[in-house]
Amino acid sequence: MIKKILLLGMLLALVGVGVAFLLINALLTVARGGALFTEQNLLYGALVFFGAATAMYLGFAVTGIDFAPSAVAHVRRNLSRQELRAEVLEADVLGWQPEAPFDAVYEQTCLCALPEEAWPDYAARLYGWLRPAGSLFALFMQTGQPGGPPRHCDLLRMRRIFDEDRWHWPESEPMLVPHRNGRFELGYVLKRR
Repeated sequence: MIKKILLLGMLLALVGVGVAFLLINALLTVARGGALFTEQNLLYGALVFFGAATAMYLGFAVTGIDFAPSAVAHVRRNLSRQELRAEVLEADVLGWQPEAPFDAVYEQTCLCALPEEAWPDYAARLYGWLRPAGSLFALFMQTGQPGGPPRHCDLLRMRRIFDEDRWHWPESEPMLVPHRNGRFELGYVLKRR
């Protein structure tokens, strides 16, 4: 059972408050109805940072990381206004190490913002941050263009970086997350082996 969640790239999604409200209400409806939480439900709930608010309301311990001091301060103010508690850290994901592993990690827009040569190290860190059988909720950016950030996360390359020896990839189709600018993300729930 997931109890402890790490959010990466959590701040980009603050722009989608209306969508966040709908997603939170949908997730809370599932929770109130006693329906079983599936990983797909959690992924939808975590599409935006306010999905973390749902996790907090439901008693999960939530940690968020960003390297930008202004973004961290903004999230802390929002949490305070909503009377929510989460650990929000200003840190470099390529140097940070948690005290204990997480049950789940939500990754959106962090990988695609890093230089491509850092991707293997970042994937190894994600693996190390999760407990065995932990879940990585990953949204891989699809720009179809060279350069960035955001950088295109080619799925063949993602499967090499997040290799089958360490990660179990689902057989189901990915979740499609469209953006207004024509880009999109493909959502997968990878399991740490």
